Amino acid sequence: MLSREKVEESLEKIRPALQADGGDLELIEVTEDGKVTVKLTGACGGCPMSQMTLKMGVEQRLKEEIPEVALVEAV
Repeated sequence: MLSREKVEESLEKIRPALQADGGDLELIEVTEDGKVTVKLTGACGGCPMSQMTLKMGVEQRLKEEIPEVALVEAV
């Protein structure tokens, strides 16, 4: 089962790269079916590349570390 704690631990490894560019993310929700919802903040919130960062960076890394993650979406 996918746990919020497991996702938070994995996101902590991703945060420094986002923060280096003036951004960050906040974990909003983790569902039992593997959907992770995050909110991109700071520079990431208005960046035109934020969708790519979300899919190619955050989602890919979470799926590698936590196979139960099916999808990562931003709000």
